[in-house]
Amino acid sequence: MFDTINSFLYDWKEESGRTAKIFDALSDASLAQRVAEGHWSLGQIAWHLVTAIPEMMGHTGLTVDGPGPDAPVPAAAAEIAAAYKAVAAALADRVEAEWTDDTLKVVDEMYGLSWPRGVTLRVLLRHEIHHRAQMTVLMRQAGLTVPGIYGPAKEDWAKMGKEPPEH
Repeated sequence: MFDTINSFLYDWKEESGRTAKIFDALSDASLAQRVAEGHWSLGQIAWHLVTAIPEMMGHTGLTVDGPGPDAPVPAAAAEIAAAYKAVAAALADRVEAEWTDDTLKVVDEMYGLSWPRGVTLRVLLRHEIHHRAQMTVLMRQAGLTVPGIYGPAKEDWAKMGKEPPEH
């Protein structure tokens, strides 16, 4: 649970920046990549991250401008990336402007459960990290280079003139 707005904003800006790197590496063709038939495509997962921010925060009464959960997935990766960056920035702006540390203790009904807002923000962040990881697997399957997030990706080692570690 986040106990302070500043701790959330620090983590959100770090993680949303990492997520934006993933979005920027997508191609239009890669959006159709699926792990298997009947599962969400890379584009659907990416768009879900965009739409989840305003949807989830709406349960707390915080309005974050962005597409609704039923908005169709754009065909252009750049459009999805731009929408993500806009909603991620809007969330940080709205939380900073409208909430205080005490607001994080307010309890809201969330999907049949009762969560303090500090928990909601933690779940939102973890939800994003979870789906971001799924996206990187689909990106590899689609032949894309995955940017390093918490350290060098395989391709980054070569750029540094080093061999990637063997696993």
